[in-house]
Amino acid sequence: MNPTSVQTTLLRLFWSTPGSIALVCVALTVSWLLSSSGFWLLPIALLALYFACGVSRRAHRLSELHLATIEALALAIDAKDQTAHNHIRRVQIYAVGLARTLGMSEHEIRGVKTAALLHDIGKLAVPEHILAKPGPLTSEEFQKVRIHPQVGAGIISAVPFPYPVAPLILSHHERWDGRGYPAGLREQEIPLGARVLSIVDYFDALTSERPYHQAMSVEGAVALLQQEAGKALDPQVVETFLRILPELRAEVQLLNVALYQIAQTMGTSLGVADTMAVISSKLTELVPFSACALFLHTEATDTLHCRFATGVDAELLERLSVRNGQGLSGWVARNRRPLVNARPGADLEAGGSDQQTRLQSALVCPLIVADKFIGTLSVYHVEPSFYQDDHRRLLDRVGEQAAAVIHNSTVFEQTQEDSLTDPLTGLPNTRFMFLHLSRELARADRLNAEVSLLVMDLDDFKEINDTFGHHIGDRALREVATVLRTAIRPYDICVRYAGDEFIVVLSGCGRDEAEIKREELQQAVDNVELEVHPDLRIPMMISAGAAVFPHDGDSYESLLTKADSRMYRDKSQRKAARARLRSTEAMESAGYTGGGDLPHPAARAR
Repeated sequence: MNPTSVQTTLLRLFWSTPGSIALVCVALTVSWLLSSSGFWLLPIALLALYFACGVSRRAHRLSELHLATIEALALAIDAKDQTAHNHIRRVQIYAVGLARTLGMSEHEIRGVKTAALLHDIGKLAVPEHILAKPGPLTSEEFQKVRIHPQVGAGIISAVPFPYPVAPLILSHHERWDGRGYPAGLREQEIPLGARVLSIVDYFDALTSERPYHQAMSVEGAVALLQQEAGKALDPQVVETFLRILPELRAEVQLLNVALYQIAQTMGTSLGVADTMAVISSKLTELVPFSACALFLHTEATDTLHCRFATGVDAELLERLSVRNGQGLSGWVARNRRPLVNARPGADLEAGGSDQQTRLQSALVCPLIVADKFIGTLSVYHVEPSFYQDDHRRLLDRVGEQAAAVIHNSTVFEQTQEDSLTDPLTGLPNTRFMFLHLSRELARADRLNAEVSLLVMDLDDFKEINDTFGHHIGDRALREVATVLRTAIRPYDICVRYAGDEFIVVLSGCGRDEAEIKREELQQAVDNVELEVHPDLRIPMMISAGAAVFPHDGDSYESLLTKADSRMYRDKSQRKAARARLRSTEAMESAGYTGGGDLPHPAARAR
């Protein structure tokens, strides 16, 4: 387990119930040892401990909130200074790698990492036209730029970081020879973290396109760093940086390539699953995971549904749906901020699953497009407390890029589904039928096979709408659609053609089979009784006609015409049969047996 994981575990233990009990025990012991009178200091010690713990917890939460806010501001600065796109991310990678190689402590490295993220936050005070000016700055403009370290340090000093950040931001424009700003510090007077920032910030500025200079080659930038060693820059730190530069650049390049390839999917017509397959394959190079999942938010029900999962226990994850505020994804949805090293089982429990998972830690980030929450991107690992803050920042960065791509995929899927699906019944629509039928007829013609077409129309549907309302008519259509869909083979299709008409396409089906299937479908619908209200159920009935390729026509138009004609003939026959049945039932109800002109004596008795 790495030091950060140990620290995280100890912090969690500190705030846990056993940890609190342990602290109380320590307080009791101290009180006893310091008091010659025994326990009279006990209440005071407990009260002091209680308030100290509360203050520490509040300070910790407030620090996290401040950091999240300031980090958002830093990203806004990166976006504002369009000439330095992704500058702070690259500087952070360079700075952390250099600090670690120099042997700085983990405490100091965290300070460098945070300062690298926030070092340009003072540019909030610099007018945008100065940042983007293509020519040399005037003396007055340069003075406005020079204030940004002081402004940045002033902003950061309000945050109670447990490691030095503000001094590094304040001094990152000092020079080794003492000719820098704002304080004119020299050599060892400059904090080591600030010297690290100076070098990596300078290198990235040299190799990036700016309004006032073209991007310099890496070789040219290295030569300039060597030239400035001992003048503007700490010579020993420069030497160390140049030694590890190839591996640092490889890490930056890996991030850039992954983000670029994710962005490339923006213009492609990919569904959610295909898009996530691309994203997860690139993500694994940046943030290691045992499993990866995408949860998308459904506004109508305020729930998150897993739309993609890969890796360990993916089959458990992909069945999950959680409500806003529940489980890991629900928590992130409600709070709109990442969750690090959370327990993966919480999502399973929130989704109603009692199965166990091998996954032990989770990192979950929100996906937001134009201030709208669309879902969460989650990575999981089989090792407990696996994820560190670096992983969170990388996943956040990928999430920023991936959110728009995933949103486009959902829009593409919805558009494609809407264009080929009837919204009321969920059946394929007419457009889909013509595409499908054209392919089927071409295949049947090539293979000398048969294709049957059944045209079906609900009986007395107008009366249902007129009598009970269109909402009951819509329910009737949905119930009939469900019956027809389940009564055909998986490779056949049932289409809502128009209004109360349905069409079934039966591949490889001749006339005899078509007639059998027509009767089966009619019987299946005839068995349906629609519940209008608890005291009234009405029977569903459907008329149908069949046409067979190539015997009844060689195009879908001719087949539709023939099947439609037979359907109306069937409707007429069924209507006449029902009329005869009603007439017979009416006469029987009146007591008429058909043997004379007078009703049956029993009818008169009634």
